[in-house]
Amino acid sequence: MNVEKCFASFGLRWGAFALALCLLASTSIAAQAATFAVLQQPALPTAKAQRSVMLGLARAGERLVAVGERGIVLLSDDSGNTWRQASVPVSVSLTEVQFVDAEQGWAVGHLGVVLHSEDGGETWHKQLDGESAARLAVQDAQRNADQPGGASNLEQARHLLSDGPDKPFLDLYFSDRLHGYIVGAYNQIYRTDDGGRSWQPWMRHVDNPQGLNLYGIRALGTDLLLVGERGLLLRSTDAGHSFQALKSPYEGSFFGLLGTQKGDLIAYGLRGNAWWSDDRGNSWRRLDTGVHSTLASAIELRDGSLLMVSQSGELLFSHDQGRSFDKRQSRSGSTVAAVQQAADGSLTSVGLSGVAADQDPRASGQL
Repeated sequence: MNVEKCFASFGLRWGAFALALCLLASTSIAAQAATFAVLQQPALPTAKAQRSVMLGLARAGERLVAVGERGIVLLSDDSGNTWRQASVPVSVSLTEVQFVDAEQGWAVGHLGVVLHSEDGGETWHKQLDGESAARLAVQDAQRNADQPGGASNLEQARHLLSDGPDKPFLDLYFSDRLHGYIVGAYNQIYRTDDGGRSWQPWMRHVDNPQGLNLYGIRALGTDLLLVGERGLLLRSTDAGHSFQALKSPYEGSFFGLLGTQKGDLIAYGLRGNAWWSDDRGNSWRRLDTGVHSTLASAIELRDGSLLMVSQSGELLFSHDQGRSFDKRQSRSGSTVAAVQQAADGSLTSVGLSGVAADQDPRASGQL
């Protein structure tokens, strides 16, 4: 695997840590064997779990679930004040997590890992990894080799298989307990209609001929949208059967998406760039965020306001659809990867320094 391209696919989550993984994956067969062994090694319990690098954060009912390096999953039932470590069957770094209700959730991560929980994150089991995902991609490409672009799809799938399970999944979206998508490096996208018991390679349904990395997927009403590197924007208006490229306002990478309750859409990414659309992605206006570091996460708060966080720990609150921002600094004083509003209205963040919690954002000047 080319180190530069690997680093680009990991760059959002996180610099030196990502580069180290890429170097391991590219140096030797022995190094690869050691790296891939983490697919069978359970995450080790550690008293320092709360201070570990954490990359994803979600609500499971009233519970908070954080995921991060070495397969660490943390649970909080008191709005982020205290945490305990969950049981996880792999020690692969996990990049993102989503729960559709208080019980059912999924997490994705490096080496093509997909995990599933049926008990609110207490325990997890592996549904997919890079090896099985690559085999599925080859089988699908072989069955459709006579379709337009079939030869190219088959070549790319064979490369996935020969490279080994070295490519990460970076985001996911489930609409309910059965239907969902996972996306990642090199145009990887897989779909399930049975809660992850089986997965279908979906690359040939996506208008991404350069095989650019897919960083984010979200729903907006009945539409599904994808974002990725080099300004990649794609939309499906047919329940995910096909994703067509949209005209992008920006040539840099988009790392995430947020769909608001009012039906607006925000795409955000490198160097503080964020864009707003009120017509399902047909046109965009640039948001003046006032920051120059990468935007890593965005949520809509209970009062309808917008909160975006940067990798430099900047917190950007907007009450006017992104026309102006109130900038604050993360209480952790470190890089922030994701943020969530807890059941009691307070905010919790995760990042390089682990997990951090504070009071209601309306009553506090910091997170």
